[in-house]
Amino acid sequence: MAMRRFADEGYHGTRVDRVAQEIGISKASVFQHFGTKEELFISAFRKAVETFPAYLDAPDEVLAEGFFATLEYWLNRTEGYIQDDWVPYRVALLGSHAVELSVKREINRFLAEEDPYGTFAFVRFGVERGEVRDDIAIDMIVAMVDWLVERIQDALVTEELDPGLFHHPGRAGETTTARMAQFLELVRSAIGVR
Repeated sequence: MAMRRFADEGYHGTRVDRVAQEIGISKASVFQHFGTKEELFISAFRKAVETFPAYLDAPDEVLAEGFFATLEYWLNRTEGYIQDDWVPYRVALLGSHAVELSVKREINRFLAEEDPYGTFAFVRFGVERGEVRDDIAIDMIVAMVDWLVERIQDALVTEELDPGLFHHPGRAGETTTARMAQFLELVRSAIGVR
């Protein structure tokens, strides 16, 4: 219920008393269990992120094609997942962009410590296949993949959930497919073995 409420009303617009009312418990019970609204949101964020598949959860035939094919596979599914269940994507988007700094700090800690997308294993997979550079510290590549993929997915998610929220000059007529191809080429040129 809390995840849906945050998705519908945003972080700042969500009231704990309304979450409690929907669940059928007292507001004090919510605070007793979670402590604060911030901790309630972090719990909702964790639950949302844990619904997303890890990179290496791609089908075997995609994994057999390698690191960049797997990355492309997941990027091409971003918009479809939003259409299937927009709630976790909206909560993840809020966690990235619309929360207090103290909440963002906890979210960043969770992402770094738990690695819910399996980015470290995915980058190691690319290095072991000889597709990803091994002359750069793996944690640097993991951070880069996490940052860049999050940003391109945020752009796709934002356009799907909140059309017109961000103006993108110079993109008239540019397709999502073309943008993805450009994005993949940039990532490949940065971390791909030459």
